[in-house]
Order: sequence, then C-alpha cells, then structure tokens
Amino acid sequence: MRTKFQNIIFAVAALFLFSSCSKNLNQVNPNAQTSASFWKTSNDALQGVNAAYAPLLLDGLFMRFTPVLTDVRGDDVRSNSPWTAIRNAAIFSLNTSDPSGYGWTFDELYEGVYRCNQVLDFVPGIQMDQNLKNRILGQAYFLRGLYFFYLADLFGNVAIPLHAPQSPKDFFSPQMPVDSVWAQAMADFKAAIPLLPVSYANVNGPDNQIGRATKGAAMAFLGKTYLFNHMYQQAAEQFKNVIDLGVYALMPNYADNFDGRHKNNQESIFEVQFSLTAGGQDLGWQGIPSSTWAKTNAIAITYGPPNFGWNDVQPSFYLFNEFQKEKTVDSSLDPRLDVTILYNKPGEMLYGHYFSDVYAGTPYLNDIFCKKYENWDTKPNEYDWKSGKDYIIMRYADVLLMYAECENELGNVAECAHYIQMVRNRVNLPDREAEFATYSQQQMRDQISHERLLEFGLEGHRFDDIRRWGWLNDPSKLNELKQHDPEFNYYKPGRDLLPIPQGEIDNNPGFKQNPSY
Repeated sequence: MRTKFQNIIFAVAALFLFSSCSKNLNQVNPNAQTSASFWKTSNDALQGVNAAYAPLLLDGLFMRFTPVLTDVRGDDVRSNSPWTAIRNAAIFSLNTSDPSGYGWTFDELYEGVYRCNQVLDFVPGIQMDQNLKNRILGQAYFLRGLYFFYLADLFGNVAIPLHAPQSPKDFFSPQMPVDSVWAQAMADFKAAIPLLPVSYANVNGPDNQIGRATKGAAMAFLGKTYLFNHMYQQAAEQFKNVIDLGVYALMPNYADNFDGRHKNNQESIFEVQFSLTAGGQDLGWQGIPSSTWAKTNAIAITYGPPNFGWNDVQPSFYLFNEFQKEKTVDSSLDPRLDVTILYNKPGEMLYGHYFSDVYAGTPYLNDIFCKKYENWDTKPNEYDWKSGKDYIIMRYADVLLMYAECENELGNVAECAHYIQMVRNRVNLPDREAEFATYSQQQMRDQISHERLLEFGLEGHRFDDIRRWGWLNDPSKLNELKQHDPEFNYYKPGRDLLPIPQGEIDNNPGFKQNPSY
C-alpha cells in the first residue's frame, strides 16, 4: 500500500462530479452516478475529497500556469517567451479576447470550488466514523479556502458560490467585491483548523496519506490571508500558532526542498503532490481528469534552459546580483544562488554537460537560467513534459519570515530580527540579529524585502510581496522595479490583477471586467 498522497488516483470520483451539470435532457442514463445516488458511504466521501484535490494538478493550476502567472510578474523573473500567454503576463499586457493560460487558471480554480462544495453539501448527511468525517470536511474547507485565496489574489472581484448547483440557474453566481472573497477564504480556513489533524502519521483511517491538508496548513494560509489584508495582529497570531505546533523545522540543507528526494519534509507545510509513477502515462491538461493521465508537472520543461527545455521563464539579473551582496561566514557565496540559478561558473553542470561547453560561442554563455524545480541533475532533458517534483506552496521558512514581517509592522523590531536571523542561519549568513534589532521600521521593511527575495526566488511569492508593500502605487518604488526588471515599464494601474476571462463576462449576467483591461 502506498503511503504518499501523490499516489492516490484522483480521477476515481471524477466522472460523477459533473453529473449535476448535464443539460435539461428528457432522456436519463440509468447507469450514470448522480448526486442523489452517489453520496452514500464513507468511501464515497473519501473519493469526493480526493477529487477536490485533483484540480491542483491541472495545467491552469500547479501543473504549470499558476507558478508561471505568479512568477513572471515579479522582479525576480523575466520572460522572452514566444507564447503570448506567458510573455504578455510578464509585461502586464494580457489580451482579454484570448484566455490561454490565465483563463485556464480561472476555470480550474472554480472546478476546485465546485468539487469542495459537493463534499461540504453531501458529506454531513453520510453516516460514517465522525473522526474521518471531520477530516474530510476539514480538507474540503481548506481546499475551498485555497481556491478562493487564489481567485481573490489573481482576479479580484469574482463570484463566491458556496453550494453545488442543483439547477441551471445555480450556475450563475453574482460578482462580489474582492474583500468578500478574501473574507470567504478566511472563513473556510477557520472552519478547517479544528477539523484537521496536526499530522496524518498517526491517523487510524483510510486517509492516512502524507500530503493531505493539515491543521498547520490551514493556520498558515489563514495567517497569509490576514497578512495580504494588512491584518497584522491576526496574522501574527496564526503564524505563531504554526510555530508553536512544534512539528515544523527548516531543512538543514536549503537544496533539500527542491531536489525531489525529500518530498513532504519537515519544512513543507503544504505541497502539491506530483509523481512519475502514479496515474497513467497520458499528458492531461484541462477538464475532468482521467485515470489515464499522468500526475506529473510541466514546470520543468516550461522553465528549462535552452537545448533542454523551452526557456519561457528566466531569473532576472537583479535576483542574480542580489545574491552577490552578502557572503557567508566562511566568505562563500550564498548557497541559495546555486540552488536557484544556472549560470556559467567553473564546473557548472546541467543535464550531464558542462554549461561552458553547451553554450560555447552563443549568447547563452553569459545568460542565466532557472535551476530550482528543474531536473538538471537526474535527466538528459525535460522534453518528455514529465517532472515528478512536488510544488511547495507553503513552507516553514515563509511562516517565519511572514511572522517577522508582522512583528515589524506591529513595532516589535527585535522579535522580527530574531526570526529573520533564524532563516539566515540555515545558509550560514553572518549573525546580524543585534544589528537588525536597532533598525527603524522602514529599514527593517527593506531588509525583509531582501531576505524574502533570496529565500523565495522563483517560488511565485515576489509579485505578491511587491503589491502588498504598496510598491506599485509608489512612483519611486515603481521606478526601482523598472530598474530591476524592464518589464515593469509596461505596468499600468489595475494590472496587478489578471483580467476576468471574457467568456465569464459574456455568460454571467452582471460580471464586469477588471479596471484597465
């Protein structure tokens, strides 16, 4: 029996999940599962929540496009992709008539919401073990909160459907202000916390797979949702709750988080589970997952360097240069640089070849490429479209630095300094805690920006950081961003959000497009 949640075949329940979406036809298939006939047993409930995880693995979400959309708009990343779905996202110029990429993200977030709603509507009525029921409902609340989190963060004013549709009219939910979307995400994370276990290691039940949502994951994302809404006291309390659980710690080696050999480690709070062995072999993209689909991600080929991948996404030279600013206590380069970026250093290897040999005589010799989440040390190239590396969307280092940020905003600079140095210690940077404790609040904000840039480069956090710090509305900071990454020359107010897909506006009465599109 496999113990990793990545090896659950999510599609087991997929076919019944859209049964209530059928057109109003006169003929009925007597063999088809319906909401009324399916939700009967604890196994049905477990299959239902398993299916609620499935959209995380689709192309619009963490198979590829959510990392792309969250990465390319930051100043740590650039793109010269020939595909407008990526390049236009990087230069804040998405076309509302072509929903490629961002439209898939929008659709699949709502696919996730829909599946969670079915679990939350029907599982309470099933007679089953109460502890298992609580865990299933807790996972559904967490996942729905996660889907609403990304809907608010990426798209702003969207619909908030909270029940599975029972008739055609139920498919049209009104557009709501973004504050209401954030509030719903908060409510879902709050509902999840008391229902979820701290760990599944000692769970006695059929859902004891590592990788499912935990109490710590719900607390961490509730804290992050508060932070994104500048609710610093509430956010600090949640992050401290995660710390006080005593179950998470930084991995001794930063690289262990991204090498594919240390999945679901002590630093991982929630990661999307990919696998080279689970599922089938077909490349699935959007729509209802099939059991023949592989459970692999396409991040590696999309971000992969020339000759080995498509090179649609590259690190910025600003990020590269920031790594040079401070040496370790033994006068070495920050070790996170060699985990994050491929570049022409002596002996640099990629896919079994020397960097200097592969790119000799080409402009690429002096260029830099993505290394984090690449299979640069285990595969000949990425052209099979199949990477089994999990994608971490919440790790303990983020909780520590978000907690530090909250403490700084609350005026507790010394507490902030302590937690910043905890993260620095892992990569052997000098102990500057006493120095940081003397900083002004603004000096500490600048230091937090630097620390987060180096810790989370190419992990999809930077643009969210920039936005919540108000840099896009500050002319001097926006000018700095343009110096870091010329793609910010294309930025227009309102383009911090992605456009609402035109099809949603056409089909859902009352929906309005985001400003500036």
